[in-house]
Amino acid sequence: MGDQLVTDLFRFSRFELVQLGKSSITVGGLAAAIVIIALAVLASRIVASALRRVRGRASQAAPSIYIFEKLATYGLVVFGIIAAFSTLGLDLSSLTLFAGALGVGLGFGMQGIVKEFISGLVLLFDKLIRIGDYIELQTGERGIVAEIGPRATRVRNNDDLDVLIPNSRLIEAPVTNWTHQNGARRMHIPFIVAYGVDKEKVREAVLRAAHDIPFTLKDTSARKTQVWLVGFATHGLNFELVVWPALEAVKRPNATHAAYTWAIEDALRAGGFEIPLPQQELRVRSFFGEQGEAARRTLGLHADPEETQVQTPSRSVNDAAEDLVRGAEQDADDPLQAKPRPGG
Repeated sequence: MGDQLVTDLFRFSRFELVQLGKSSITVGGLAAAIVIIALAVLASRIVASALRRVRGRASQAAPSIYIFEKLATYGLVVFGIIAAFSTLGLDLSSLTLFAGALGVGLGFGMQGIVKEFISGLVLLFDKLIRIGDYIELQTGERGIVAEIGPRATRVRNNDDLDVLIPNSRLIEAPVTNWTHQNGARRMHIPFIVAYGVDKEKVREAVLRAAHDIPFTLKDTSARKTQVWLVGFATHGLNFELVVWPALEAVKRPNATHAAYTWAIEDALRAGGFEIPLPQQELRVRSFFGEQGEAARRTLGLHADPEETQVQTPSRSVNDAAEDLVRGAEQDADDPLQAKPRPGG
C-alpha cells in the first residue's frame, strides 16, 4: 500500500502542466520552485533581522551595515528566483522572443518601479543621505531617515508619523540634510523689543538665557551665540538670537525653536523689557498748551506707581526644553533606533 502511494505521488509529480519551447513544467518542478522561493524569502528576512540587531549595537558602522543588509536581502531573493527557474528546467534561451515581447510591455508599465529601485540603490551607495539623518524637502516634509526601501524612503517625523517619499524625489529635487556628517547647525530665533530699550542689556539678558539652556553648544572662536539687530519694525526693534544647538536638538527644530523662544520671553519679562504689540499710536505733542505729565493731569490720567513697578516673574517651566533633554537622553541610549520626541 505504501509503495503504491509513493509510486502514485511520483507519477503525479511528473505530470506535465505546460510546454514552453523545449522545456516542460511538471507538478513536481513547480512545487520545488515554490519551496525554493519561499525559503529564499525566509532566509532574506532572517538575515535582515540579524543585521538589523547588529546595526543597532554598532552606531559608527551602522550606514555600512545597512547597505550590506539591503544587498544581502535583495541578493538572496534574486538567487532564489534564479534557482527556482533552474529547478523548473526552463531553457531560458527558448524564451528569448517571448521575454522580449513581454519586456516591451512591462517596460512601459513598470518603468516607475524600476526607476524608484535604481534610485534607492543610488541613495544607498551615494551616502549623502544616510539612515539617521534629519532631512527636509522643499515641499515641507522633514524627519529622520528610518529606512531606504526598494520603492520609497521612510522618514519618521517629530510627531512619530512615517512619511513615505519616493526615492527619485530625494535624487531629483533639492533636499536639505540638517545633520550631514553630524555637523553642528546654526539656528535663528527672531524676537521684537520696543523702541528705546538698552540694546546691550537686551543682548546680555538673551545671551544669558540661551546659555542656560542645556543643549546650547559652548562658544568657540568659530561658533558663537550672538544677538543681532536685524531691522526696524513699525512697533519695535527686530532682533535675532543666533545660536548653535547640539545635534540632538537640531533633529527637533520645532521644539528647539519653541524652547529658545520661551527662554527669550522669560528673560525679557524678567528684565523689564517691553515686548510691543502691533498697533497704531496717536501722539499728541501739545494739549491746550500743556505737554507730558501736565497734560495727563489735565485729562485726569495719573500713573499708578504700583503698575509701573517691574514685576519679577517666578521661574517658569520650559516644556520644549525638557522635551529636548529627554530626547537627547533617548538618542544617547540608542542613537539609531530612537524615535524623535513629539513636538519637534
